[in-house]
Amino acid sequence: MSGAPRREWFNWYPGRGAARRARALAGSDAARGRSLWQDAWARLRRNRAAMTSLVVLGIITVGCIVLPWVWPYSYAQPDWNLLDHGPTLAGMHWFGTDGLGRDLFVRVLWGCRISLMVGVVATLVTLLIGVTWGAIAGYVGGWLDGLMMRTVDVLYSVPFIPFVIVLIVLFGRNILLMFAAIGAVSWLDIARIVRGQTLSLKQKEFIEAARAGGVGNTSIIRRHIVPNLIGIVIVYVTLTIPSIILFEAFLSFLGLGVQAPMTSLGGLVSDGASVLQSYPYQLIIPSIFLAVIVYCFNFIGDGLRDALDPKDR
Repeated sequence: MSGAPRREWFNWYPGRGAARRARALAGSDAARGRSLWQDAWARLRRNRAAMTSLVVLGIITVGCIVLPWVWPYSYAQPDWNLLDHGPTLAGMHWFGTDGLGRDLFVRVLWGCRISLMVGVVATLVTLLIGVTWGAIAGYVGGWLDGLMMRTVDVLYSVPFIPFVIVLIVLFGRNILLMFAAIGAVSWLDIARIVRGQTLSLKQKEFIEAARAGGVGNTSIIRRHIVPNLIGIVIVYVTLTIPSIILFEAFLSFLGLGVQAPMTSLGGLVSDGASVLQSYPYQLIIPSIFLAVIVYCFNFIGDGLRDALDPKDR
């Protein structure tokens, strides 16, 4: 029996080997047909640390939004009969109480909410300023690029922490002003990153085609430049949010955070540090939540960086 008939017979026979090859071929076709974002999501799902961090962060976020509304205690409600009461599962004070008898569980939830709000909103302010500044400077180029980037260099020379402290002292400890103050001085890094990527993108063929088609500069930046920066921006967001959360915790530790009785994780850490020797749980519990949130964002950022890296495909 010759070789050709054997191959034809094998391809016709519905055996296990042919079915296995058909499934592999279909899988390869499906893989080739996936979009960039579908491929990135598939790669991210294989990163156990990133997916676990995503689940943990989602649980904390939902918990700090929902539970304070249904919990029997308020973050500002004192219980004068239970001052500095330790954690217990017998009652409703699972994390204990502080020096004023306020339930530490609901205060930790509120602290997580405020810290996440500061991190997310300040990062959005950072993106709005930094992406716009860097995209315009990189695309327009010339003297405008030089002027805008020299402005960034001058702002880099300004001490970051003292400048934010001065803004907060001058305009008060309003939480909205805190968002604006932190975001307004933390956009310099993303502006430089976006400018460098824009300088590379504007030399691409699709940008030349858009110019030849009569598309205006504003439309090119909005419809072609910025969408191609989304991958870098997403990774930057996941790495910037924990940095801003830690910075807000530092400000709260110095007493420049949100106003009492509202608190953040940094404020709770500051309060717990003052009674560390007598009541260590008041420092340990909020510190654990702060560390978990920061680690989750960092793991998610590492996973997104690997998933969106074109060199690793």
